[in-house]
Amino acid sequence: MEWHLKATGYILVLLALLHAFFPKYFNWRKEFAPLTLLSRQIMYVHTFFIALVVLLMGIGCIYAAEDILHTRLGHLLSLGLFIFWICRLFFQFFVYAPSLWKGKRFETTMHIIFSCLWSYFSVVFFMIFKADINI
Repeated sequence: MEWHLKATGYILVLLALLHAFFPKYFNWRKEFAPLTLLSRQIMYVHTFFIALVVLLMGIGCIYAAEDILHTRLGHLLSLGLFIFWICRLFFQFFVYAPSLWKGKRFETTMHIIFSCLWSYFSVVFFMIFKADINI
């Protein structure tokens, strides 16, 4: 399980770093131009803090794997991370409109990749939590 936890950590660090490219890739300058200054800044600030939280999750998984795997606090943290990622997986299917990806090769590929990632993260964190409660 340690290998999976560390792999999750490295993927999360990469995912966090990818957030730096969102504004340019999604053309936020043009897309957000009609928004108020406050709304634009909220989008940038929220993106930064989402990236920061994902980065910290990843660093924790890499450098505190033993503690996460073998302590009660680590197992409770895993429960929280499981809830976070299972909610993200739910949003992938039930909040984002299918029209954003269906029939589009790149977007469908990304939808599948991220659905698999959110599933993988959910399973890893649930399995760590489950080890503590012996389901």
